[in-house]
Amino acid sequence: MKATARRRGGFTHRIAIRDHELTVDEPTDHGGSDQGPSPQELLAASVASCTAITMEMYADRKGWDIGELEVECEYETPPRGSPATFKIVLRLPASCTQEQLDTLSIVAAKCPVRRMLQGESVFEERIELVTTERA
Repeated sequence: MKATARRRGGFTHRIAIRDHELTVDEPTDHGGSDQGPSPQELLAASVASCTAITMEMYADRKGWDIGELEVECEYETPPRGSPATFKIVLRLPASCTQEQLDTLSIVAAKCPVRRMLQGESVFEERIELVTTERA
């Protein structure tokens, strides 16, 4: 999996992911022009969407009609050296059985993004110098 960020001015960046593009920026109160979500908001969106998709895939395999599913994820940048806390709310129809609710709660915690964030991460970084040709 790969994402590439290219600066568009100020803190605004275009992110290329496969054949998709999205804009990322900082809010105006952080010096950006608020042309898109911030990187931290994208992290919360990744947790929320991965959790929802994981639950939906499981329910589909079980033949469960869980109707409209909503996952809310709230995240604030923690102080340096402190663990991050993600507050997640799973909103499921009242028609779900207790067994479905219990099982889907367990399944939600197994989404790949959440599992990755629970483990340790290693970052490998290198610098590549690029020359720009002027016309």
